[in-house]
Amino acid sequence: MAAPVLVGDHVRFSFDCHDFGVLSVDLDCDRAIAGPREFDRAGDLWTLDLPLPGVHRMEYRFHLRGAEQDLLVLDPDNPQVVGTVFGERSVLTMPGYEVPWWLTAPAVPGTFHAMHLEGETPDPVPVTIWAPEGVDDAEPLPLLLAHDGPEYDQLASLTQYSGALIAAGVLPPHRVVLAHPVLRDAWYSGSPQYLRTISGEGLARIATAYAVSAPVVVMGASLGGLTALLIGLLGDPSIGGVFSQSGSFFQMQTDSSEHGFRYFMRINQRVRQVLDARHTDHPLRVGMTCGGLEENAENNRQMAGALRRAGHTVTYTQVPDLHNYSAWRDALDPCLTEVLRDLW
Repeated sequence: MAAPVLVGDHVRFSFDCHDFGVLSVDLDCDRAIAGPREFDRAGDLWTLDLPLPGVHRMEYRFHLRGAEQDLLVLDPDNPQVVGTVFGERSVLTMPGYEVPWWLTAPAVPGTFHAMHLEGETPDPVPVTIWAPEGVDDAEPLPLLLAHDGPEYDQLASLTQYSGALIAAGVLPPHRVVLAHPVLRDAWYSGSPQYLRTISGEGLARIATAYAVSAPVVVMGASLGGLTALLIGLLGDPSIGGVFSQSGSFFQMQTDSSEHGFRYFMRINQRVRQVLDARHTDHPLRVGMTCGGLEENAENNRQMAGALRRAGHTVTYTQVPDLHNYSAWRDALDPCLTEVLRDLW
């Protein structure tokens, strides 16, 4: 038995299942990874040769099909495991991949405080405020608001990023608002009520409780990346920047696999309005990242171009990973860092 190994121009996966009574083994991974999924059997050993994926890291599991039940399991011979919103995955990293420096760097300690934002949504939006330890609420600091905030912090170490970059002197002391995705599909799909709740009374209430000294930056990934951009485009004068990762900028011609999503048409209409805009009265500093093999890559490239044409300052970075929190974590520095330094 062995963890995945590089053999020439492919990766070899192996699985010894003499204790399982398995009928077949498949590789369960992102569909954007090209190549076969079904393992070949030689005695108790199952193997699969996969062409080298065009990414620096790959998350996967083994799908075991048995006579009585199917199982999804981690690779027992690979100690590299990552947590995701859908449970743990084994991880294959390619030569040259490095985890972000700030993950293990000294960081200023922080404190967390909970509050709720009330506005047009039927239910209040819960948020958690992170701030450097010892900072008085009345001390003006820049503010970063993250959608899917608890997930960003747990799976992408967002407040460790802030604490480490503050400690290193790369970023000034600032606060982070972690917005909780209570009704994620409904709220993060272009809901006018949610967008106005955050950009209007929500940010105003935060600024009343915690003094803000610089343009607010709103961020998110996937549907949260779409939402962050739509909030920024409402024209709230307190918002100066947006950071969107793998934004779900769904269009009819580029996102056929998403047509069944309940809120697809609402998103498509909002995206179309942004793509058709030729001018802005409130130019934003926009940072965008997306995995090069993602289905979202084309609509992200189109969105970046449209925002530039309308007068926003945009940087778009294609990363060698896919649609997951580790990919978004790995791109925070320098991609988010550049946006924050430009505005703060």
